[in-house]
This record gives sequence, structure tokens and C-alpha cells, in this order.
Amino acid sequence: MTHLQPPERQPAAALLVGVDFGLPNFDGALEELGLLAQTAGLRPVARLTCKRRAPDAALFVGSGKADEIKMLANQLGAVEILFDQSLSPAQQRNLERHLELPVNDRTLLILEIFGQRAQSHEGKLQVELARQQYISTRLVRRWSHLERQSGGIGLRGGPGETQIELDRRMIGESIKKIKERLIKVKRQRQTQRRQRERRDAFNISLVGYTNAGKSTLFNALVKARAYAADQLFATLDTSTRQLYLGEAGRSVSLSDTVGFIRDLPHGLVDAFQATLQEAVDADLLLHVVDAASPNWLEQMAEVQRVLADIGAADIPQLLVFNKLDALDPARRPLLMQDWFAVADRQTPRIFVSAKQGEGLPALRAYLAGRVHRDGGVEPDGMYTLPDEGAVVHLGTIGQLSTGILR
Repeated sequence: MTHLQPPERQPAAALLVGVDFGLPNFDGALEELGLLAQTAGLRPVARLTCKRRAPDAALFVGSGKADEIKMLANQLGAVEILFDQSLSPAQQRNLERHLELPVNDRTLLILEIFGQRAQSHEGKLQVELARQQYISTRLVRRWSHLERQSGGIGLRGGPGETQIELDRRMIGESIKKIKERLIKVKRQRQTQRRQRERRDAFNISLVGYTNAGKSTLFNALVKARAYAADQLFATLDTSTRQLYLGEAGRSVSLSDTVGFIRDLPHGLVDAFQATLQEAVDADLLLHVVDAASPNWLEQMAEVQRVLADIGAADIPQLLVFNKLDALDPARRPLLMQDWFAVADRQTPRIFVSAKQGEGLPALRAYLAGRVHRDGGVEPDGMYTLPDEGAVVHLGTIGQLSTGILR
């Protein structure tokens, strides 16, 4: 007897919409939206773009372009519309009425991915806090019966309390409880950090743009099995391990943290303060960069912006250019003759392939020398300034400028 396997269910089809307001790297941002959609379990079926000087107050793209979106979505069978830019609650509500389809933006998409990926109790709390804060600004979208008043039998609301007032109060109470629980988590982390300080531990944190290969590098250095995958936000929960540096004759504390992304919602940055505190309290940041990405420079700048937001901009950094195995060999000499200034400080850089192991011995040697350095002098032999090359300045708020070193 033949048993037929049921066909695999196709991911929901989504239409991507991007509005070009004249900002740099518009195409790269829309490409990233497609990756985010796939990560969230959606199937991008098409991209629709337009140029505007400013958003339309009611429909963001204007009524004519909204009609075009509706027609294309119907033709392609899209069941959801994704905007690359953040929509106001009113714009989102108006678009859903006009298009007769669910409409979401980059912020909600990232929140959805974080909700899917959070594994630890702390991570789930942080995501739920950000989600509740987001929902609290969009209550008007969630209810079509705003004028209905509660207060009847079995309802907690007082006499004359509207449904939206009840919802707002309940969400406020939920946010308060989550924050209280996160305070306890923060205290636990502070206790752990004090214990490391008593052991005179040298603390290193991996930071970087999402999918730069932080977890792969973490696993390669400490021989661990932290979850690593070629996808956005594979890691949300901080992992900390002891890294033994034989060259230094001692161990250091190495932490893998959540990845950053362009336009990371402020609510998520605030909610993940406990996790990101590992970066703030580090003695050294390994800023992992995807050297094979065409947008690596913009991604570096975005990481610098987030580090400034959380108060970690002044912590010494080592730029670790990863994925050399995926980099066109012709690009290697050009990239390697650049040097970098982070917040006007000459910043060392090293080139590795965490996947293949290339450059890891040199990285370990650098870290050993960094632990032993005296008086702020970097260990010799790890990096040199070229006689000529591009000088890339990354300011504390991610501002980029280039010059020529002569």
C-alpha cells in the first residue's frame, strides 16, 4: 500500500514595498527586507518601489501607488504587505483598509523574528517587553469597537471605561511586571560580573551586524556549540565561555551577543539592555564584520551607532573582518590596505575565516598580547599602517568619512 506524503505547506506570500526618499543604499535596504521576510517564514514574491520627497500622511505612498500595490498583490496572490520603512499607526490602519490585506513594517517584522528566536527566559522577557510597548502605540488599530464601554459583569473595567482604556491599562500593568522581572535578571548578571571581576577576569564581547559570523567565530575560539546559522538573528541570547589563551598562560571571558541591524527598533535596544550590558562592561570588543558583504561599511557604521546608544562607544575595539573564504581574492589586497579610525582612534583590524580557521592563530596571538599590554601600547606585529590607502573614519554615532593616508 502506497502512503502519499501530504505536500509541504508553502510559506505565506508577501509583497515588499520600499520608498526611496533619496537616502543612501536604498537597494541594499530592500534586499535586507527580503532576507528578514524569509527569516520570519514568509515568501517574498515581488518588490514594488517608488520615489517620494516625503511620506504621504494618510497612506505613506499616496493613493495612486496604494492602488498599484493592491492590484499587484491580487495578481501575485500576496497575503501580506511589508514596508521597509516604519509606518505610523494611522498609516498602517489606513493602508489595511485600502488594500484589504495585513500591512506590516520593518519594526514589526524584526519583533516577530525576535519572538521566534528567543530561547532563554531572559530573551523571551525582553522580546515580550518590546512587543507590548509596540502594541501600546497601536491599540486603535487592534480594536474596531473603540466606543464600546465595558464595566459589565465579569469585566475588570470600571463604569464608563472604554475598551481601549481597559486595553491600555492592562498592557501598562503587563509592561510594569515584565520590567520588574528584568530588573531581577539584571541583578543576577551584575552578580556574575562582580564574580568575574573578583577573579580578575579580562572580558571580551563579540559585537557586529547580524549574520556577520559572530557565533561561528565564538564556537571556533572556545570550541563550543552555540547555535550558529547563515541567517539573520540566529543568536538572541548571550553566551559566555572561558577562552584559554596559551600564549598568555591564562583564560579570558568571551561573550557572544545579539546582532545589530539597520533601523533596529529603539524598543528592542531598550528591552535588551540586560543582554547588551555584556558589551558595555567589556574590556575589549571584537567587532565582527562580514568582509564579503557589499554593504560592510554601512553595517560597520550601524554597529557604531548602536554602541553609542548603549554607552559602549569608548570601549577599545578590534575589527575582525570575517568570511575571507567567501571574499573574492581580488578584493583582499584592496580591503587589507585600508585602516580604520573608530571615534578618531586608530583601530587595529585582523582578517579571518571563522568557518575555515584562517587567521584564528593570529587572532588568538593578538588577544594574548592585548591582555598583557602595558601602558596602552598594542602588541607588536599584529597590524601595520600602510604607506598609502584609504582611511575610514567611523565616528561614535556611525558617521563615515574617508581620506587618503600619505
